[in-house]
Amino acid sequence: MGKLLAYYKRPNEAGTDEAGRGCLAGPVTAAAVILPPNFENGLINDSKQLSEKKRDELRPLLEKTAICFGISHVFENEIDKINILNASILGMHRSLDQLTKIPELILVDGNRFKPYQKIPHKCIIKGDSKFLSIAAASILAKTYRDAYMKQIHQEFPMYNWAKNKGYPTKEHRAAIRKYGLTKYHRKSFKQLPEQLNLEF
Repeated sequence: MGKLLAYYKRPNEAGTDEAGRGCLAGPVTAAAVILPPNFENGLINDSKQLSEKKRDELRPLLEKTAICFGISHVFENEIDKINILNASILGMHRSLDQLTKIPELILVDGNRFKPYQKIPHKCIIKGDSKFLSIAAASILAKTYRDAYMKQIHQEFPMYNWAKNKGYPTKEHRAAIRKYGLTKYHRKSFKQLPEQLNLEF
């Protein structure tokens, strides 16, 4: 994987990304972050390329160092109403709303976005492995979402969300077969390959 680039075109840029888009349960969580112009950290990378321990270590460093950042959960009911793509973009917009500095440019991980205010944006496929601001946003989104999934795991430990974080693992799907759906499951998602409808 290539070296992360600090900036795209302008120093005052916001990177934004989401976590949990492919999950069966829990929110999709988005983050937006503006890093200082001289920021460097060789450990920061796409959150999927980092261990959970390393992400958790980087989170407070990013929170302390960033010029500003925002985090937004878009929960299951809203995902079911507007679909996961729109929910992901909405989460990014809500995260951008929280920034205390207006960015000159928004860098978006992926290939889909909707204009935010009148700020120019650039969609970058695999942007979290190319640009520091997007990578930082991916780490914040992932760690905040994981923390939330560990919290609701206490309420429904049989699904083991503390480990699988709501993703469609064999363990998670086996628990759905046995226990059905919870209020945290996305009802618009195909929860099990062999079933169209599940009781909940």
